[in-house]
Amino acid sequence: MKKTRAEELKNNVLGKKIKKFVFDKPDAKLLETFRNRYAERDYIIDIEIPEFTCICPLTGQPDFATIYIRYIPDKRCIESKSLKLYIFSYRNFGEFHEDVINRILDDCVETCKPRWMRVVGKFRVRGGISITPITEYKKQGFKLPEYAGNRQNPYKQF
Repeated sequence: MKKTRAEELKNNVLGKKIKKFVFDKPDAKLLETFRNRYAERDYIIDIEIPEFTCICPLTGQPDFATIYIRYIPDKRCIESKSLKLYIFSYRNFGEFHEDVINRILDDCVETCKPRWMRVVGKFRVRGGISITPITEYKKQGFKLPEYAGNRQNPYKQF
């Protein structure tokens, strides 16, 4: 017998009040997933996080970015509220832009084991320099549909 979404998510953070937010310790354990009911087909999930904040590990200055996550799920999808809490955990965490984006990719891949995932961090200009790290993961043997890897799509720059 198939479970309802509510039954699948009953032990997750979705719908529960959070008593303590973590703002300085990103951890893959904060991420939760749910069963992909359409695992037999390739489809894209696009996530845009326009208010990402972390701290420069050298100056302590805040860094702001829009994070784009695009992935083709396999058996599990990332639950959005847990992703929000995970992203919040970077707010007072000092790490370089390139490290942040690679860490987000590693944590998301570890959690949901997608067929393919791309994470892009479009960081705001600071000191006259804008940095946009782009990192990808592809499951061994998976043939990426041509449309999925297209960075120039009608919805986003990446």
